[in-house]
Amino acid sequence: MDKILGQDLWRRLGDAEAAIQGPLGELLDPWVLIQLTIILAALLAGILLGRQIELRLEPRVRSVQGRPRLLRFLALLLRRTKWIVSLAIMLGAVVILRAGTRPSHGALIGAAAWLIAAWIAISVGSRLIRNRVLSRLVAWVAWIFVALRITGASDEVAAALDRLAFRFGAFNVSLYDVIQATLVISVAITAAVAVGNFLAHRVAATQDLTPSLKVLIGKILKIVLLVAAGGIALTALGIDLTALTVFSGALGVGIGFGLQKVVSNFVSGIIILLDKSIKPGDTISLGETFGWIRSLRARFVSVVTRDGREYLIPNEDFITQRVENWSFTDTLIRVDVEFGVSQQSYPHAVRRIAVEATKAVARVEPRPQPVCHMTRITELSLDFILR
Repeated sequence: MDKILGQDLWRRLGDAEAAIQGPLGELLDPWVLIQLTIILAALLAGILLGRQIELRLEPRVRSVQGRPRLLRFLALLLRRTKWIVSLAIMLGAVVILRAGTRPSHGALIGAAAWLIAAWIAISVGSRLIRNRVLSRLVAWVAWIFVALRITGASDEVAAALDRLAFRFGAFNVSLYDVIQATLVISVAITAAVAVGNFLAHRVAATQDLTPSLKVLIGKILKIVLLVAAGGIALTALGIDLTALTVFSGALGVGIGFGLQKVVSNFVSGIIILLDKSIKPGDTISLGETFGWIRSLRARFVSVVTRDGREYLIPNEDFITQRVENWSFTDTLIRVDVEFGVSQQSYPHAVRRIAVEATKAVARVEPRPQPVCHMTRITELSLDFILR
């Protein structure tokens, strides 16, 4: 019995030694050590040379004028000069090793170069997301995914995550399914929002459409793209959309009760755009608020007053309350300017001078002609109104 146990122990120790010596032997291979040395040298050279190159190129990048997007892109690349230098050295080493030796002798350097190239592309692309936390999260998740694909470990990691499953009613949901669904839906929605904003800006730049029609088309495009992105993402995940009919109906009822005001403001915004009762640039008066409309949003209307204050008024208020639109049918707006002068002044001369002063204002139209009237006489002044 002891002999059998001893043989089993020696066999297990032999297996453990073989398991350790396998990776260790590969790590101590001369060509592996050479490639690791080249990788470390490339990283060190990138740190030493990258800063010098960045300082030399920075004035040229700052000289770019009138092209903010190009300037932002070049600035992002400039901040990653050390990685670009390391990448260039590694690629050169791969070319030399493959030309002078066997192609496999540069495999490790090639994998490192791919990882650095992926990190540069992902870090620059993620900066397009304005939310800093979301930008970093997307960058790390995308780079981990790409790193697993490059190193060939994605299948093993996916299998391990797929084994971590839990029951959700009649469905068996794994951690891999949750991560995959989150990534697919996030990418689809982000792409839909980016494309929607781009198309909305292109529509807004069109001169042949009215301001209300521009806003309406922009909103419709964004809604259609978001719905399409959600449908494509669910289909890509293998989810049967017909199975969600009952769930979506119940969800719609819940949203209808819980978000009545939000839905009401959204629908009111669509009605406002369709009937063209107000549009960007109109001068309006709603309650105690007087100003001009800066923009129409999905939930509110931005109104800027003469003192620079910006009011965000819910769309529903423009449907349920009385609104004075000074430029609904005509863009000409009469403005009353009240002022007072000394009692020693000659009233007819004051009226003539006030009307002449309006000619120096570019926004004052010659027809109908401005008029000035004296409204009252007080103990201190003669009061006039210029219209």
